[in-house]
Amino acid sequence: MRVTDRAEIGNDHTLIYHPPLLVVGVGCERGADPHEALDLVHATLRDAGLAEGAVAAVVSVDLKADEPAIHTVAAALKVPARFFDAPTLEAETPRLETPSEVVFQEIGCHGVAEAAALAATGVGGRLLVSKRKSARVTCAVARAPGPLDASVIGRRRGRLAIVGLGPGQTSWRTPEVDVLLRRSQDLVGYRTYLDMIGPLAEDQTRHDFDLGAEEARCRAALELAATGRAVALVSSGDPGIYAMATLVFELLGREERPDWRRVEIIVSPGISALQAAAARAGAPLGHDFCAISLSDLLTPWEIIENGSSRRRRTICDRALQSGFSSATPSSDKPKRFF
Repeated sequence: MRVTDRAEIGNDHTLIYHPPLLVVGVGCERGADPHEALDLVHATLRDAGLAEGAVAAVVSVDLKADEPAIHTVAAALKVPARFFDAPTLEAETPRLETPSEVVFQEIGCHGVAEAAALAATGVGGRLLVSKRKSARVTCAVARAPGPLDASVIGRRRGRLAIVGLGPGQTSWRTPEVDVLLRRSQDLVGYRTYLDMIGPLAEDQTRHDFDLGAEEARCRAALELAATGRAVALVSSGDPGIYAMATLVFELLGREERPDWRRVEIIVSPGISALQAAAARAGAPLGHDFCAISLSDLLTPWEIIENGSSRRRRTICDRALQSGFSSATPSSDKPKRFF
């Protein structure tokens, strides 16, 4: 048996074991092509004779936590992506082989690929491959003195799962929601909804809110996720129907919070009360229908009172005039929009 981080292949007489000693640091321009990043990393490891199986993590600066290029590389190597803030990377400047003033002026540290790889491997780590560049991506490789535990390297990208519990009974909660709840570190929601989760909420940290504190719940969930935690924001019914998902996206669009926008957002649907009641009644939603909320928790009452906007009425009128809404080709009576 041979233990090595070199790209060796075993045979009938020799078993090759690649311990997780290597870290690949990746830097990239905003919106860099994931295939370009992957090609560069593959070529870098291949040219250095290093085993992809010995890579413990792919690392970068936290400003790039939402870059598809970095997550594509991590997924291809089947390792986690981890991130460091600029001050942590700047502390590695004395060990960098290719420090850059341009990078420092841009993000506050003298390098990303080399600095992140060195930060991940610790004080005993050393660069094996200094920064290599393609058109929009950089990478470097460092080796740690011993096997690495990727779970304690840097910080993961935060995740906010906005989930719907359905109408109340566990049997009508989707398997995807159960998985997301189980994988979350924090649960945020109205206390009654969190109580409804049952045993799946026993190992997570709860953040209970009163009914009516919808925006406060969303802000709390985004703040937690922005620190790198896996958070579930819990609604009843479906989170995208008069519920938390809409408010989260409104806040993301309204607030100048780059750290919030780097969070991975997942919306997992739930069975709505509308669907649950319809299923018990028979099939009343089998044809065209309209759902109107009279709650002013998220929408001011003045807007609800107005009913529909002039723009929506204009669109409907144009559709009627064009004949698009005819009931059947043989009918001269158009459908009305309500």
